[in-house]
Order: sequence, then structure tokens, then C-alpha cells
Amino acid sequence: MKKYKVNEIFYSVQAEGRNAGRAAAFVRFSGCNLNCPFCDTNHEASVEMTAAEIDRAVAELAPKGAMVVFTGGEPTLQLSDDEELCRGRFRAIETNGIIPAPRWIDWVTISPKTELPDENLFRANEIKMLYGWQNEAQMKCVEVTVAPRATLLYAQPIADEKGHFAVDEAVDFVKRNPAWRLSLQWHKLFNIR
Repeated sequence: MKKYKVNEIFYSVQAEGRNAGRAAAFVRFSGCNLNCPFCDTNHEASVEMTAAEIDRAVAELAPKGAMVVFTGGEPTLQLSDDEELCRGRFRAIETNGIIPAPRWIDWVTISPKTELPDENLFRANEIKMLYGWQNEAQMKCVEVTVAPRATLLYAQPIADEKGHFAVDEAVDFVKRNPAWRLSLQWHKLFNIR
């Protein structure tokens, strides 16, 4: 029986991108294939859970209408087309896009941190670039190579080591590149769990 390494499961509100404001159960997986300095996942802390245990935990936390967001770390390291989780719910994934998302996922958010294989991009509903960590040249590259495959493009300012969000820079980028939209991390701005 397959076991997943789960960092935490919690119920809150999606605070980023197109689904911002929706009630969501978050299944945060442990482990990643990258080492981003701003990652908010404690990869050392995890519990092994079966699909049935994950489904039960989500059902206990979130009413039926709430969506489920698989995040991490990198959820595609553990999710596959072989086994579906949380059937009967709207299921979203937040991924770095290196590994393709399972076919049963309803909404794919790719936040690229490195160059992506073209075949992985056909399932991107939205692209989320982290402004303040990625520079404008990287974002322009993504706009040319990735953007045509996604419906929504977000420039999302993140905080530097001093806690300053690159909001002004992201707003300026969006004004000069109208295909992009500004997306804020509401959970960090308003301390939402």
C-alpha cells in the first residue's frame, strides 16, 4: 500500500492566484526536487499516510464544497496517475512544473523556478512567477515560452530577507506587460493560516 510523506493537512482559504478567496483544504507534501531559499515547508517534518488516511483527514476538516490544494514541497514527486486522492472535490495542485501533474487534477498552477520541459506545460491553467526572487529577464523568458500555454499569468511579489515585498517592482512589470496580472500572497499580508 502506497504511503505519502505529508508535512501537514489544514483547512483555510486559498490566498493566491485565480482561486484566491475559496475555502480550501491544503495537503502539504514533504520533499522537493529543488532547494528554494524562500520555501515555507519544513521538509524534515512528515508523517506517512495512505490515500484513505489523507481522504479521511480532508473530509474531517473541510465541508464538501471546499476545494483541495496539493502543495509542498513538490507534490508531483508523490502524486501520480495511478491513484486519485479526494475524489468528488475540485482538486488543484501547486507545482514547480518539472514533473507533469497527474491527469485527475482539475487545476494546475505552475510556479517555475527553472527551465521546464515543453511537454509539462500543456496542463498549466495558471503560471505564477515570484517577483523579487526571479528577475525580469526570467519573467520575459517565461512569457515567451510558457505563457502561450496558460490561461492566466501572475506576477507575485515575495518578501526579501528583510520582509520587504517587491510590490512596486511587480506592479511596474504588470503595467509594462499587460498579459500579466498582479497576485498578492494574502495569507502573508493578513496573517491567514
